Amino acid sequence: MSDERSEHRSSAGGPRRVAVAVDNGVADVRLNRADKLNALDAAMFQALAETGSGLASEPSLRAVVLSGEGRGFCAGLDVGSFGAMAKGGGTGPNLLERPGGRFATHAQLAAHVWSELPVPVIAALHGVIFGGGLQIALAADIRLVTPDARLSVMEIKWGLIPDMTGSQTLRRLVRLDVAKELTFTGRIVSGIEAVELGLATRVSDDPHAEALELARGIAGRSPDAIRAGKRLLDESAFVDLETGLRREAELQAKLIGSANQIETVKANLEQRTPNFRDPE
Repeated sequence: MSDERSEHRSSAGGPRRVAVAVDNGVADVRLNRADKLNALDAAMFQALAETGSGLASEPSLRAVVLSGEGRGFCAGLDVGSFGAMAKGGGTGPNLLERPGGRFATHAQLAAHVWSELPVPVIAALHGVIFGGGLQIALAADIRLVTPDARLSVMEIKWGLIPDMTGSQTLRRLVRLDVAKELTFTGRIVSGIEAVELGLATRVSDDPHAEALELARGIAGRSPDAIRAGKRLLDESAFVDLETGLRREAELQAKLIGSANQIETVKANLEQRTPNFRDPE
């Protein structure tokens, strides 16, 4: 998985919706519908879900950078095609139907698939990050955002509520009163305010370049420890203190003395680049 490139196209042979380039374990994933500000149509929903699911099965994957081509990350739902999407028209399944498992609708998969990846996902945000686009960004582990980016929980504009896992991710990132204000008003916040509120991790003048640099640094760490760290912190939001501490000890016990942990120590002592095994 050292140098791979792939893309998703609609079944009708239309333009690609998601482009992926992988280099040394870092997947550079780009929403690629720039002429529509990467708005979410049925083909984009399906491509996002399929791309995330495909990456999840790659043992050599170390980190993911998620960004959007053109002038913005994602303008949210393609309102013009919403009627067809709701009925399952065009490409892909009915987005309002239940796909099975924990998900209430197919639309939720396009966002939550990034939360479920076993490796860190870094969202590089610029331009508009509206509605469903924001919900996708909130599913990432880290969000780097330009100062002048524009973010909004915009569903209220259309008489709707966040329904792509945003009710879960938003609530865990910001105070409840802030989540309600953003949801009730749909007001647009800048990248700077987004960091202040907790919607984004930090401001960057070039979030994509900085995200790739961060991802490469993560890729140089023990993949077992990185995956265990993500799993542990994600689970911590849903368990009591006793369960969380027990889980912490369990994961640490698996790491101590493992091949990659020993290789980390040896590489540090020998002042060389570690040679890690892919997680099983």
